[in-house]
Amino acid sequence: METINAHAAFLCNYEVMQILQQLKDTTQKKHKREGSLATVTYETVHYLQDTECKNQSEQSIQKFLEAMKKFKLTKMEKLMMVNTPPRTELEIQLIVQESEERLSEEDVRSIIGIVNEIFPAIVT
Repeated sequence: METINAHAAFLCNYEVMQILQQLKDTTQKKHKREGSLATVTYETVHYLQDTECKNQSEQSIQKFLEAMKKFKLTKMEKLMMVNTPPRTELEIQLIVQESEERLSEEDVRSIIGIVNEIFPAIVT
């Protein structure tokens, strides 16, 4: 992925986790003076490590976004699918506005198949 300007883009959970891990590493090396920042960083990284982004990579996200181009989804819909990959038709209906008009049943099945192939479900 290209370099992300955190102030000018929507970030997926994977990107947030990467930025916070880098921030955590540099903060720990420099000073312990920013206790609340360290706490927020730690708690957020800890939370994100229990989500789908834990098993994602830049390559898998790029592959997913490339596969989604044919469905004419909005940037926000694709972002939500990266953050919370839909595994059922209901989840797609909740993510994609007017999904019944915009996606055929075959499209929905195809999206679920792509999600399951690129972002395998986390087994807990």
